[in-house]
Amino acid sequence: MSFALSVNGQAHLVEDDGDTPLLWILRDRLSLTGTKYGCGVAQCGACTVHLDGQPKRSCSIPLKAATSAQITTIEGAEGDEVRVVQAAWVAHDVPQCGFCQSGQIMSAIALLRHNRRPTDQDIDLAMSGNLCRCATYNRIRVAIHTAAAQLGQST
Repeated sequence: MSFALSVNGQAHLVEDDGDTPLLWILRDRLSLTGTKYGCGVAQCGACTVHLDGQPKRSCSIPLKAATSAQITTIEGAEGDEVRVVQAAWVAHDVPQCGFCQSGQIMSAIALLRHNRRPTDQDIDLAMSGNLCRCATYNRIRVAIHTAAAQLGQST
């Protein structure tokens, strides 16, 4: 079957089974490999993308369920939140192996778009669906606070 998708502001017509996970459509059909495969059961967050601005695990979303959404991957993420999150990630040396980082960043961006002054508890809750095998959680939290402070100065 054919499915129309809007990914990173571009229209795509995809021929595939409607039950194919969005993750594989993004990676294998559209060559957007920034979204990573981690667990395949929506537990690790490596495959996090935004659907209509909300962080979602693309490994658990069938293609047929994504056709009406605006899909944003790490490759298409843009805006002030993206700029400050990326800068904070670098400033605080957040990545170690880097595998989970696109999912971590997509979740952090979504948090800061909805809450410009998150507490530690807000951050922990928003990031709880993202696992880091290298356990850089403290650096992630500090980087999100730094990004929030930068956003507060620019508004």
